[in-house]
Formats: sequence, structure tokens, C-alpha cells
Amino acid sequence: MTSTRSRTADLVLEGGGVKGIALVGAATALDEAGWTFARVAGSSAGALVGAIIAAMQQAGEPMSRVDEIMRTIDYRQMLDRRPIGKALRWWPLAANGWGLAFHLGMYRGHYMTEWARGVLGDLGVHTFADFAFDDPGSALAPEQSYRLLVTASDLSRQRLMYLPWDLASYGIDAPGYPVARAVRASSAIPFMFEPVRLESEYGVSTLADGSLLRSYPIEIFDRHDGKPERWPTVGIRLSSPSSERAPAKPVTGPISLMQSLIYTTVDSTQVRHISDVSDVDRSIFAKPRGVSWTDFDLTPEQQQSLFEAGYAAGQKWVAKFPDGPAPREPDAVPGGGQIDVG
Repeated sequence: MTSTRSRTADLVLEGGGVKGIALVGAATALDEAGWTFARVAGSSAGALVGAIIAAMQQAGEPMSRVDEIMRTIDYRQMLDRRPIGKALRWWPLAANGWGLAFHLGMYRGHYMTEWARGVLGDLGVHTFADFAFDDPGSALAPEQSYRLLVTASDLSRQRLMYLPWDLASYGIDAPGYPVARAVRASSAIPFMFEPVRLESEYGVSTLADGSLLRSYPIEIFDRHDGKPERWPTVGIRLSSPSSERAPAKPVTGPISLMQSLIYTTVDSTQVRHISDVSDVDRSIFAKPRGVSWTDFDLTPEQQQSLFEAGYAAGQKWVAKFPDGPAPREPDAVPGGGQIDVG
């Protein structure tokens, strides 16, 4: 379903590991329906895809190129080890244990960082200064006006971080912070990838996967200053609305325990948003089947299946909401010192 007029929205992308290709499919369906994205927020895989989408739009490149670029990722190379880990590749259990013991992650994550740095650099994006823009109609302060926002979990200070917004409070130059490093921090799946170190006036923080505390920040661009929204927020999830009748998944060992712990943490942070009817209406549920978020041996056929699942979900949402979700009612500034956005 296509549109003859351009529409503006803020885009929010959920984390989901290798399933992030489905995010590209859903975003492509929105693009074909005439939607453009003023700002993009994401966690984990959503941070990576969101950074590319934001850079592409800023460079005037077509959305089709996002899919082309994402297909160039060699997911197997993402499982890169440090030299000692490589030397122990004949004994994977020992290699994993060494990585966890000395670097807090089985894999280094260097390939992910360099891939993102190269792709974004080719599009003219290096630091968050390259994503800064003038937005006088926003409720945000000028120093918070960026086209990309990603989440990270500061394990050392036990708090959620929005990058680059929160960097200034750490005494760090937000415009000068590398976008690829922020994306890498947001994508650092606990135990699997080494976390990212952040040296600040508080000491050294350990940054891990943003999905631990906010996998789907659908509310992040909502206004809280009593003024009507200028455009809607549209989110793309890689999961379905939670069900009270979901079957039990047995925990059979330490690896299964770690995975279940992470899944439970991530899912529990999202329940509040998906129980809100207005958030359901502005969410595309692009749940791919048959692929786990840590299946780094994806075949080309599986990648295509992920894209098609997202694309079909996006088309279904566009057909249901041809003019976008209903406008949200203006609200006043909530308690708790939340940031005004919009």
C-alpha cells in the first residue's frame, strides 16, 4: 500500500539479536507507504539498524540500501575471540570460560564495532555531532537534538543510559562520542560479548546490552509539555504481545539458565508498554519464527525469511492504519523528573 504524500514519524526499534533484519523489512514497508523518520531510537539490534536508517535518511539514500548493507554482515565473524581464545578454539568450553573470566564476555565484539564504523563512516557519520540537527519545534533542549538515540545498561551504576543524552551527566563530550561505540555498547549481550568500558568522573562504568533495561523505548519521544504531538511514533517489535498462557520453557543447565535470566529481564521491562492500547496501535509486531536471536550461523535463505516476515508485518500495519496511529492526547509533565521530548 503506497502513499502519494510524505509522512513523518519517529521510529523506535526493539532489540532482538540476529533477528534485526526483520526490522529492516518492516521499515521498508513504512518507507514504501510514504513514511520518513525524523528521529530513530533503538536497543541492541535496533540500535544497529536504527543507526544505519538514520544515516541513510540523512544522506538521502533509499531505504532499499539499508537491506543491502545489512546483508553484508558476516554473522559468524561476530563471534570473534581474542588471541588466547582463538588458541583454545579446539576446546570451546575453555575458550568461553577464559573470555568470561578475563574479559566478561566469550566474544570480543571487534568485528561488530569495525563493521558499524565502516558503514556509518561511508555515510558521513562518525560521532554524534554528525547526527545533531536544528529542531526548534521540539520540547527537547537544543543539546539533546539528535537523529539517533540508543539505550545501554550501565551495570556499574545500575541504571539505564540513553546515548548520547546521558553522556553529559557523566562529564563526557556527547557530540564527540563515536556512534559505532554507542551501538556496540547497546548490542553487548551479557556473557556473550565483552561489555564496553566508559571512563567518566564516576570512575569506570561497564556498559552492556540496552535491552536489559529498555528493549523497546516506545515512549521516549512522547511530549510531556502539554502541547500536541507534531507527528506520531511508530515502533517495530520483534516479539508478539505477551500471553498469560505462554508455555513453560524448561531450564536444563547453566547456559539455559543464563539465557532464561536474560529473556526474563528483557521481557519484564516491556509489559507495561504493550499493555497500553495506544502503544499497541503504534507498534508493528514483526515476530519472525524459526530463528533464535543468537543464531549467528544464519543462511541467506533465513535472512530473506526474516526480511519478509518484517515486511509482511509492516504492510499489515499500514493497511490497518493508513493514516498512522491516532494522535495521542497532550499531557502535562509527569512526576519523577522525566525529560520533556517531542
